[in-house]
Amino acid sequence: MVTSFFSAVTDYIGAHPHLAYAVVFLLALSESIPVIGVVVPGSAVILAVGALVPSGVVTLWPLLAASMAGAIVGDGLSFWIGHRYQRELLGLWPLDRYPELIARSEAFFSRHGDKSVFLARFTPGVRAFVPLLAGMLRMPAWRFYAANILSALVWAPSHILPGMLVGTSIGLLGAAAKPLAIMAVLLIILLWAVIHVVRFTLHRGIPVLTTGAVNLQAWSSTGDTRLKRSVFNLLDPSRPQLRRIAALALLLVGAAWLFLGVLEDVVSGDPLVRVDMSIYHALQELRTAPGDRAMIAVTELGDTFVVTAVTLVVFLWLAWRRAWRTAGYWLLAVAGASALNTAIKVALHRPRPSELLYSGWSAFAFPSGHSTVNLVLYGFLAFLIGRELSPAWRLPVAFGAAALILLIAFSRLYLGAHWFSDVVGGLAFGTVWLAAVGLSYLRGRQEPVGPAGLLVVGCAALAFAGGFNISRSHALDVQRYAVKASTPIMAADEWWTSGWRDLPDRRVDLTGELQEPLTVQWAGGLAELEALLADKGWQTPVSWTSLSALGWLTTTASPARLPVLPSFESGQLPSLTLIRQRENPSSESRFVLRLWSVDLKLTDGDASPVWVGSVIEERLDRLLSLFTLASTQPDMNAPREMLAQALPDGRLAPRTDASAIAGWDRRVLLIRQWH
Repeated sequence: MVTSFFSAVTDYIGAHPHLAYAVVFLLALSESIPVIGVVVPGSAVILAVGALVPSGVVTLWPLLAASMAGAIVGDGLSFWIGHRYQRELLGLWPLDRYPELIARSEAFFSRHGDKSVFLARFTPGVRAFVPLLAGMLRMPAWRFYAANILSALVWAPSHILPGMLVGTSIGLLGAAAKPLAIMAVLLIILLWAVIHVVRFTLHRGIPVLTTGAVNLQAWSSTGDTRLKRSVFNLLDPSRPQLRRIAALALLLVGAAWLFLGVLEDVVSGDPLVRVDMSIYHALQELRTAPGDRAMIAVTELGDTFVVTAVTLVVFLWLAWRRAWRTAGYWLLAVAGASALNTAIKVALHRPRPSELLYSGWSAFAFPSGHSTVNLVLYGFLAFLIGRELSPAWRLPVAFGAAALILLIAFSRLYLGAHWFSDVVGGLAFGTVWLAAVGLSYLRGRQEPVGPAGLLVVGCAALAFAGGFNISRSHALDVQRYAVKASTPIMAADEWWTSGWRDLPDRRVDLTGELQEPLTVQWAGGLAELEALLADKGWQTPVSWTSLSALGWLTTTASPARLPVLPSFESGQLPSLTLIRQRENPSSESRFVLRLWSVDLKLTDGDASPVWVGSVIEERLDRLLSLFTLASTQPDMNAPREMLAQALPDGRLAPRTDASAIAGWDRRVLLIRQWH
């Protein structure tokens, strides 16, 4: 699944390293372009590519040269654009959407002068605008390029060498290296996505809500009805928490929409639930002993014992500060989240992914209790602390709380304790409850809580209670969360007669949507099947290369010379892909056979693997005499019949349990290696 996908990507990069160097060059260049450099995760990707150097997939010196060249060219291009078009450019889209960032970049340039070109290279945000402003302000070209080249000579090694160190460190872990590296990449991508989604939401949503709140305040200012008076009191402009109320309202609405959407999918079994299985199997494949120990320790930080201890210590601090109203809301937030989470679990009775040592109400899955309660616990704690801190200190507090919450939530996925929808639903529900409690709290009298002391007390409670819980529970939890790796076994004759119906009947793509029916099942080795079909005109498709990919941008490439587009089945890439052209050489279509592995072994002497697949007809449309598009034909029966004729020992079996699909007679071709 994920490991095979990343292995394929790594092998492809190893076979075509020039593409990796080209990507690094373009990413380094794009980070220096206004607007693009703000959103492109160039540094993170370059760091990841640098981690491939110790394995020999890419070479150090070409990689350094590509990143340096990209950085120099990117800054130079930005400088030339600014010098050529001057300040009129700032009034054009999309630059006019970033007035605050442009003002901050101008202030940065004014403060540091010529050194700003060097310093901006290492400063997120302003990096993409300072070279542009340097050109607009007529900085001498020789001084700009001196700072530009010097900064690139420092910037490139500062990204590549740490990546090499990470790659070397991971390589020392032996067999666990690849799964841990893949998990690290997934976490980095997830963290980057969450940060940018939150930033975008706050940047776009808060101004809209603030404007709406002002309009509501004007509407309710007459106070001639009870509703207007309530709205006016809530949005009283004399209260400085108007923006906080707007942010919490945005959070409440968005989280409620997300939770209800996930809940609907869980109840109705929509695509998200089918994605659950793919993510579950993908993460179980990535599990290693070092990763298990780390994730078990993280999940133990979110256990009930630690939550109770932190809740009690914070309550005692608030009571000592005589902040009784805040203490009451604190208990309401944590206890209410736990109680409501349990009530939803009991109402839905959704089973967990695997049989773990849970009993009673904890045996149910949706929503994840760890995700819900810990989000409310540390989210409300960060809210209380940040409310009295200066803006400079709020971001580290919020980031620390968010990192802990997301790590605990991810640990539940990694350990197989919850489905993906359980965790997302738990985070969404916890956010709804946190926002509702926060809105209610802001309507009343604000009490000083001593933010510095509360931060120290909360961290100390987490450290001591978490450390104690890990020391007493870790050995047992290692057994509880151990991978239950047992491949189901079935007698070969049973599979041949009826057991084949237990395997999936439709392909599930990465979004959880049901795709074409799986009309083929093969029991045996893939090499043997490939050899059988080679005599019937089936062949391995051409590999994806820069040259073969260009074939899709022409209208002259024959079907046999075009690579096959990848298709996923429950998170897996095909284990075998074969193509066969029609006998008519001028035909603009081809047959494509894909097979995926399933978690089943057949016993007939030696254990034999089983594969499910689909055989389709792919028509090639030459659009506008410019490029080629592939479309799957709706008739699933003719391609399967053609494959059955090539394998006369197979049999067609009716699948009465499958739903009716246009173009499919609900029959499956069963093929086996033995007779």
